[in-house]
Amino acid sequence: MLPIQELYPLLSTPRTVVITMHQKPDADAMGSALGLYHFLKQLGHKVTVISPTNWARWLNWMPGCDTVVDFELNREKADGIMDQAEWFFCLDFNVLQRTKNMAPKIRSLSCTRILIDHHQQPEVASFAYGVSETSKSSTCEMVYDFITGSGHGDKINIAMAECLYAGVMADTGSFRFPAASAAVHAMVSDLKARGLDHTQVHENIYDNFLENRLRFIGHVLLHRMEIYYEYNTALIAISKKDLLRFEIKTGDSDGLVNYPLSIQGIKLAALVIDRDEERKWSFRSKGDFDVNTFARKYFEGGGHFNAAGGRSSASLDQTVQDFLEAMKQSALELQD
Repeated sequence: MLPIQELYPLLSTPRTVVITMHQKPDADAMGSALGLYHFLKQLGHKVTVISPTNWARWLNWMPGCDTVVDFELNREKADGIMDQAEWFFCLDFNVLQRTKNMAPKIRSLSCTRILIDHHQQPEVASFAYGVSETSKSSTCEMVYDFITGSGHGDKINIAMAECLYAGVMADTGSFRFPAASAAVHAMVSDLKARGLDHTQVHENIYDNFLENRLRFIGHVLLHRMEIYYEYNTALIAISKKDLLRFEIKTGDSDGLVNYPLSIQGIKLAALVIDRDEERKWSFRSKGDFDVNTFARKYFEGGGHFNAAGGRSSASLDQTVQDFLEAMKQSALELQD
């Protein structure tokens, strides 16, 4: 994988470009994709954003979101667009399998694949150019670096600023996580100087849900959260019945895994949701407990040191038991 800086001189030649992100994109995935979309469009490229799956309705406010193609919903259209691609940008994921059913199609393409990502252990052999920096707060910060590093900072407009700010804000926990570096604040200062209304973006991300989500969260915290103080761990297990009862849609469970970390002494928070095809895990930690390693070792996952995800083909009850066993095996690290 060649350094992404080697792509800078090639940006002036218009190309047919596809941008994608991981399945069930969050604010950083969608924000980085759309931020890059608006930038490349200004340089004269023909650009299409394709999402591997549907996305949370509270992301629909993002400028350009109405142009995003849902691969699962419009596979024939998406395949046709990808077949024409000269450049294929892969944002906010480190291995192609994170695009779910799109992965085989991406692997079959003969175009130039480009990676911009901040997760650990990227699949570098799959990309011609790229940048992978785990120290970065978000992929949105990295897209901002790509734009300014290529000498096109003057192209940043309000649409781009809104998309990029949304992802940085979300992935830094509204700037409270350690990854909110001086460079992140300098980026935000630059976006503000260009006219960004950060309050409106915050409301679009955090104050844009339906009543059922709040009632769902209350139900989950009261009835589905278990605390294991001897292991400084909290577990939330959500059944398919819960999802149906509260009419939970894509994105409605985002952020739920962070709630137990507000409990004094809790070092590891885990959330498992019973999906149709598999059980999806989210892990968050405080301090020196590495959930990336934990997710890779026990749940076919990975991510960041303090934030990771995983999966299981076992039943909900069985994967919960698997987690409890993994928790006990990690006792020394959790009890420090």
